[in-house]
Amino acid sequence: MSEEGFEVHGPHDHALEHHSEHGHSHGSSTNQIAMFTAIVATLGALFGYMGGATQANAGLYKNNAAIKKTEAANQWNYYQAKSGKQNLAELALVVVPSKKDFYETEIERYKSEKAEIKKKAEAIETESSEWDHQSDEEMHQHHRWAQATTVLQVSIALAAIALLTRKDWLKRAMYAVSAFGVLIGVLAAMHI
Repeated sequence: MSEEGFEVHGPHDHALEHHSEHGHSHGSSTNQIAMFTAIVATLGALFGYMGGATQANAGLYKNNAAIKKTEAANQWNYYQAKSGKQNLAELALVVVPSKKDFYETEIERYKSEKAEIKKKAEAIETESSEWDHQSDEEMHQHHRWAQATTVLQVSIALAAIALLTRKDWLKRAMYAVSAFGVLIGVLAAMHI
């Protein structure tokens, strides 16, 4: 080297100069994708939380339905027991005619009790069906939240690939997929 400042530039120096001169557009794109990824990841976390909450509710409601089904089964068993007693009283009416008044009164009492038990069992079955229906609705909403979360995760993966490859079509795909994920999230929020 001479003292006059003669310099030799290597390929690496040229690449650095080119990047510093033209790198601002890539830097801006990188910042946009990074900001986009942070926003979509936040939405994905919220959608994931909502999906977990609706799944928990669906399980709770299904459990309530099972409890009510058991209560209804207990009532139907009680109904059957009363039917058995009524049948025995009817048999006793024939076998022991001397106590006709007593057994006729018992038969009427069992019929009356069975009617009340039946009404109660049917009401509990209706309540069980309502809990089942609520559980099904929550599971549908859970699936919507899960779909929205999955689509947003795909858009984040596309953002990473777009960042690495610098392909504009991937960046457009990333935005389109994320918009679709947000749309599914809106549908979940609207219970559709």
